[in-house]
Amino acid sequence: MRAQLIEKLEAGRVQHGRFATVPGSGPCGVFLVQGPCGCELKISGFVRPGWEHVAVSTPRRCPNWEEMCFVKDLFWDEEECVMQLHPPYSQYVNNSRYCLHLWRPTHRDIPMPPPSFVGIVGLGPSDAAMLFARMSAAP
Repeated sequence: MRAQLIEKLEAGRVQHGRFATVPGSGPCGVFLVQGPCGCELKISGFVRPGWEHVAVSTPRRCPNWEEMCFVKDLFWDEEECVMQLHPPYSQYVNNSRYCLHLWRPTHRDIPMPPPSFVGIVGLGPSDAAMLFARMSAAP
């Protein structure tokens, strides 16, 4: 599966023009890839001192969760933690209306809350919906 994703990414590499990179340049470059929701994704990958960074955009809207998960899997292993950041307003940089970013520091682990702080571990969306429906219907 991972090899197929890397092939898909490499097939979308921009090889001509201002943002061209040569095949085999790894995660650095600009890529045009068909996303899982039917929209072409423009993906820019960078390795900066201390950081790996991927920017994801579409022509008419911000990428959705499924698209961001898809891109995360193109660039990182499924057990690696990456993040989207909401910086202080004074540090906002917004060069594109429909662009979101993924970040991973290269010299430290990203702190994460325990999974149980997010929801009920082991409970899928359908089961959770039924549980919450029963809870809200109870007198």
